[in-house]
Amino acid sequence: MVIRTKRELLYAWLLATLLSGIPSTVYALLTGGDPTEATRAAGAMLLSSENSFEKLLLAATLVHALVSLFWAVVLWLTLPRRHTMLWALLASAAIALLDLRLIAPAFFPEVAALAFWPQLADHLMWGACYSVGLSLGRPRATRP
Repeated sequence: MVIRTKRELLYAWLLATLLSGIPSTVYALLTGGDPTEATRAAGAMLLSSENSFEKLLLAATLVHALVSLFWAVVLWLTLPRRHTMLWALLASAAIALLDLRLIAPAFFPEVAALAFWPQLADHLMWGACYSVGLSLGRPRATRP
């Protein structure tokens, strides 16, 4: 069984949560899309009839942080210490399929309407950042 510290969880969760939206945002900016579309969709998970961007932004922040924390804890408890980056990327790809192909179409139409590939890239960025965060949060004596 892998024993991880709460510090590893905190670093991994924060890094993944803060940086995971970069791919879809850059994609939207490069293609002339709306860089706030995913934020609005995430906010609509809590406030489906809301139009105020400020309220949707607050709701999206809460949703993103909590969903990210849920998956961060799951991976914190299950990922092996060896080949962590690979396992985190594989897990984040599986999470993307679950989130975007099963849960969103059933419960969150605004999220389901988002382009798949940029959202998959966000999930993979989440996994990569999560893995790096685990490493950064690890006590120095146990770093590889």
